[in-house]
Amino acid sequence: MRCLKDMTHHVARGDEYSWRAMQQMTQRLIKRLSALGQYEEAVAALNAAAMERPASLKSKQASAQRNDVLSLCDDPFVLAQQLTHIELGFFRKRKTSNLEAYVSWFNRLSYLVATEICMPMKKKHRARIIEFFIDVAQECFNIGNFNSLMAIITGMNMSPVARLKKTWNKVNTDKFEILEHQMDPSSNFSNYRTALRGANQRSETAHSSQEKIVIPFFSLLIKDIYFLNEGCASRLPNGHINFEKLWELAKQVSEFLVWRQVVCPFDRDRRILQYLVTTPIFTEDELHLASYESEGPENNMEKDSRRSLR
Repeated sequence: MRCLKDMTHHVARGDEYSWRAMQQMTQRLIKRLSALGQYEEAVAALNAAAMERPASLKSKQASAQRNDVLSLCDDPFVLAQQLTHIELGFFRKRKTSNLEAYVSWFNRLSYLVATEICMPMKKKHRARIIEFFIDVAQECFNIGNFNSLMAIITGMNMSPVARLKKTWNKVNTDKFEILEHQMDPSSNFSNYRTALRGANQRSETAHSSQEKIVIPFFSLLIKDIYFLNEGCASRLPNGHINFEKLWELAKQVSEFLVWRQVVCPFDRDRRILQYLVTTPIFTEDELHLASYESEGPENNMEKDSRRSLR
């Protein structure tokens, strides 16, 4: 801020109109930074409180008092829209550290999905939440939000959720199996890459902002760019520049730059956004314990695991 004030002083020296304009700009910037700081402090405080929870709060019985996602939003399309707001928000930030924040967001969404499923006491309620998240994942696919889609699938495949056989028996899994097939990692994610190309073609010929949305599975995008850059020489054996490598790099980065220019066309719901970003989630151990409280251990290994967690 000192550097900024010095710079504005030099730029606007001797020009009262410019000086006033610079002051107004600086005040707006300070206001925005202050709001951002308060938000980050609130998130940090919530995370700290979650880490310091006494053991009694880690059980489902205590957690049952909190609201779940269905009490806040029972429309899968609306939740998918709010997830898309968050994803596109990450796109437009330019800090390198934002890569870490993006990975953290993916992990948070996966654990949030698992928490929401493992938390309810009743099997019927758990099945309903599973079906709801399957519908949210389908809407994310329809929108072109592949990152949230993959995070939801990851959360539903976590072992504390996957082991709930009695709950899953109450769920029609046909739609989920189709979505899993779309994001199947075999053959280097060939199904996903085909779907991504389709979404990109739709975006290029779009007539509305919604049709322009393409949010790739971010970790795979970064991995592709990394291995393309590190795994291919920038110069050929004859010393010439490897234009094929540079062309492919430029193509991938250019596509991403086009995708990140899209302004989210959906209405923002602050309550849902706040819930998605700040509501406490279970750790891996807490998820396993909640899962065992939902459906008891099936073998000696699970019994030992529950005993140690308790």
